Amino acid sequence: MAKKTEDGTSRRDFLKMAATTAPAAAVAIAATGGTAEAAEPDLSSDKMQDTAHTRAYYDSARF
Repeated sequence: MAKKTEDGTSRRDFLKMAATTAPAAAVAIAATGGTAEAAEPDLSSDKMQDTAHTRAYYDSARF
C-alpha cells in the first residue's frame, strides 16, 4: 500500500498539498478583493484576451 511513483510523489502527498494550498489561495483572493480591471483588447493578437466580455462569461459560468 505504500507504493510511490518513480518521481517520489504519491496521491496522498498531492492531497495533503491540495488541502493546505486551497485555503491559502482563497484567503489571497479575498484579501485582494478578487476583482481587477479588464484590459483593452489587442486586435492584432489571435489569442484569447482578458476583456470585459470574457470576464462576464466566466462569471456567468461559475457554479
